[in-house]
Amino acid sequence: MPIYLDNAATTPLRAEVKERMISLLDDPFGNPSSIHQFGRKARALLEDSRRQIARSLHCTPHEIIFTSGGTEADNTALLIAVRDLGVQRIITSPIEHSAVLRTAEALAKKYRVKLELVHLDEKGVVDLDHLEELLNERQPTLVSLMHGNNEVGNLLDIMQVGQLVKSHGAYFHSDTVQTVGHFHLHLDELPVDFIAASAHKFYGPKGIGFLYMNNAIKSDPLLFGGGQERGMRSGTENGINIAAMQTALHYSLENLAAESEHILGLKKYLKEQLQLHFHSVVFNGLSGEADKSLYTVLNAGFPEMQSDSLFLFNLDMKGLAVSGGSACASGSQKPSHVIDALGNPDYPVLRFSFGKDNTRQEMDAAITILKEVGQKA
Repeated sequence: MPIYLDNAATTPLRAEVKERMISLLDDPFGNPSSIHQFGRKARALLEDSRRQIARSLHCTPHEIIFTSGGTEADNTALLIAVRDLGVQRIITSPIEHSAVLRTAEALAKKYRVKLELVHLDEKGVVDLDHLEELLNERQPTLVSLMHGNNEVGNLLDIMQVGQLVKSHGAYFHSDTVQTVGHFHLHLDELPVDFIAASAHKFYGPKGIGFLYMNNAIKSDPLLFGGGQERGMRSGTENGINIAAMQTALHYSLENLAAESEHILGLKKYLKEQLQLHFHSVVFNGLSGEADKSLYTVLNAGFPEMQSDSLFLFNLDMKGLAVSGGSACASGSQKPSHVIDALGNPDYPVLRFSFGKDNTRQEMDAAITILKEVGQKA
């Protein structure tokens, strides 16, 4: 059986989520905006899902805006900040997801917004002194720093950074795509204005996510039409996927303690085995430090192996599915911009990302495959 260790790219549907989706295929089928009983039934499902998602995240239903996924949520947050909140400067980092970096670059060009990158250390940790130095230059600012890095797993102290940002009167957006459903978030306590989430990162369906936008934020429409989603995003809502996302979030948080312990155990075990069998292995970012990184991600470099454009392909042919970086850039021959920012090496770099269904036996098999392919590289 092939071994899937690319859960940071996407996760398989949880069984309960699949069952929920199947149960909703026939009914309710009405348009949630229709006033008759078919529409009201669909509206009830939609709003109940919104309420339960909000309850899970400790915010109000009005603050949850459904989107097509994390990319749209990130794009929307940055656009609203510039277009509607008068932001004249975006501060971000060179290892953010492309949904943030490319958006920030486009907004800087179109709206003449100043774009500044906060300094990082050699592990990709944000230099808070430099961030504060940038924030001391008073002008309308949005800070966008991700909670959990999708490639090297670095965890940001979102509370500390948020408090710093707020103390300087700036707005704060955090890409939480890798942490929603994997950590308990209390948005009523966190000093954030926007966060982004995508259901397929926590065992839900693809094509659905949400933007959390603080109630204090007011914005103009992004899509014009029937006025759905606080009047921001017109268009008939995908009730089945929204309900499935709520189900995925519910079960992910309900089983969080047991599943996170299991996954962290696999990460630690694979790290130990890599160190045992590949003596020069290095762990990028903070991914090798369990208390400072996502328990789902381990990013490893292999100096003893030669870099080969077919390396990932050869691993896949042997039955091991891993990534060299973000799945969004998998079709590119360029190195990961995250690894490049940390000092791009001339040897293979692999991101192992773990899920609830992985086993220790799979870790052993992955080591065997790596040794076979590595010897031929």
